[in-house]
Amino acid sequence: MNQRLVGRDFLTLADFTAAELTYLLDVAARLKANPLGTGSLDGKNLALLFEKPSMRTRVSFEVGMNQLGGSAIVLSPEQVQLGKRESIRDVARVLSRYVDAIMVRTFAHSIVEELAEYADVPVINGLTDLLHPCQVLADLLTVREKKGRLAGVKLTYLGDGNNMANSLMLGGVIMGLSVTIATAPAFEPPEAITARAQQLAAEYGGSVQVVNDPGEAVRDADVLYTDVWASMGQEGEAELKRKALRPYQLNSDLVALAAPDCLVMHCLPAHYGEEITAEVGEGSQSVIYDQAENRLHAQKAILHELLG
Repeated sequence: MNQRLVGRDFLTLADFTAAELTYLLDVAARLKANPLGTGSLDGKNLALLFEKPSMRTRVSFEVGMNQLGGSAIVLSPEQVQLGKRESIRDVARVLSRYVDAIMVRTFAHSIVEELAEYADVPVINGLTDLLHPCQVLADLLTVREKKGRLAGVKLTYLGDGNNMANSLMLGGVIMGLSVTIATAPAFEPPEAITARAQQLAAEYGGSVQVVNDPGEAVRDADVLYTDVWASMGQEGEAELKRKALRPYQLNSDLVALAAPDCLVMHCLPAHYGEEITAEVGEGSQSVIYDQAENRLHAQKAILHELLG
């Protein structure tokens, strides 16, 4: 166990060094190989706090906690109503008296930050509108399994500059990847996130760029990645994004421009016929379901180390 990780929050991959993320990936790989080989969290409890519903997040965290010997308690939006029925700081303080960690899946990233500020136990970001670090840790595990390395891998993300694009930039460059975000000018990632990724790239040896030409972006890529164009809570923008992002659909024409052995990735749920075609999503180069499985193993590593 890495004592430097015990008790820490998991809000953004930018809070961790390359050595720490590598260590978490190594733990995830070990737990994947021996899924029932530890009762390290016997007697520990995890609160799963949902403002946004999710099948994968709930099942992977709940199963992961059970496999490690602990228990998970699911709290629905109706039960908590963060900042409405009860203040965020009070929720953090009360839950800290009951449980050993809090996972939150919500909208504004400021909610996760405020929970972490007032909680006395680790807070894990299960997703915000800004970042999705647990998913990207699972993605890094998947790429390392399939490619045998992370440093030097060229990853191209196509589509909306959303929380997935943001976390792929941050986590990717820390681990030495060359990350390209290809999107329409109106939907580029926040400048502050891109600037932070560039700082991390200079420190760790990765690289990052945001471009508007999808054909050039995917050329010789080792990994092609996409996500839904309109995330939960952005339904009002869906039609606008469908029109603007159509050239960035992950389809067979773009796959043909990438490396012959490129991986096709999607964090799910997928809208086939929009951001990705069924032909590509179900094709031989797709590792979409390996990613989904690796959410369980990556999050078990996070729980094992932070709650250890």
